[in-house]
This record gives sequence, C-alpha cells and structure tokens, in this order.
Amino acid sequence: MPKRSAGVLLFRRKRPQLEILLVHPGGPFWKNKDDRAWSIPKGEHAEYEDPLAAAKRELAEETGLIVSGDFIPLGEIRQAGGKIVTAWAVEGDCDAASLRSNSFSMEWPPGSGKTQEFPEIDRAEWFPMEIARYKIVEKQAEFLERLARHLQHS
Repeated sequence: MPKRSAGVLLFRRKRPQLEILLVHPGGPFWKNKDDRAWSIPKGEHAEYEDPLAAAKRELAEETGLIVSGDFIPLGEIRQAGGKIVTAWAVEGDCDAASLRSNSFSMEWPPGSGKTQEFPEIDRAEWFPMEIARYKIVEKQAEFLERLARHLQHS
C-alpha cells in the first residue's frame, strides 16, 4: 500500500497577481536544490486519520501556522516515488520569513555514526503563480492548476 500525505496550499491575492506559499525541505539532500524542489507544507498520515486534519496538523508542524477558512479540496496526485498526496487550498497570509519548522534527526554524514538535527523545512516563501509552477516539485504542480481552475470558476 502506498504511503499517504496530506497538505495545505496557502494562497493570497496580491494585486495584480495570485501568490502561493511554498516551503523548501531542510536537510543536506535539498541544500543546493531550488527549481522543482519546493513543496506545499505536507506530511504523512495514517490510513485511519482524517486527511484534512492531518493536512492542518502538518501545516502547523512545518510552519507554525494555524489557519481557518474555506478549505478547497484539490484532490490527490501520485508523486514520482509512488506516495499519494491529498491537498486542500485555503486563502490566508503570513510573514513567510518568520515561519518556524519542527526538526528531524539523521545520521550525517552517512556512515559517520554522528546524528545531526535539521529543520523539516529550511525556509518558506511566497511566489507568484507563474514562478511557483517552476519551483514546486513537478507532480505537485497539478495542485496549482486545480486551484487556478477553481478560482476562475468561482
């Protein structure tokens, strides 16, 4: 059974454009990656857990944000590694530079026997939709398109 994640795509309407909040994964593997490395705040959840509740929890853990509002279901995508991601969009605003993430431990460098702490996300940033399409991991770009279609028809 594939792993499942849930996340929140936070957006704001800044004239003249729509902006998307994306997060950059922390840790040494992502340090020098930029285009196609950013993500919506998301995380794994158990099969029995409510995906929207998990998405809100992961947003809080990865950014410190607690948001409310009308959550727009964006459906599911399957990432390149097989993980299924379910997402919701919600309109909101925050100072991306002030967001703080939880951390994780891993052996680094590999084989060293030393454990280091890394932030789950090392930064967050607001991007205009056009730029977000190039920054976000390829499969998650579908969530941006679904949001754009929803906003055109609402």
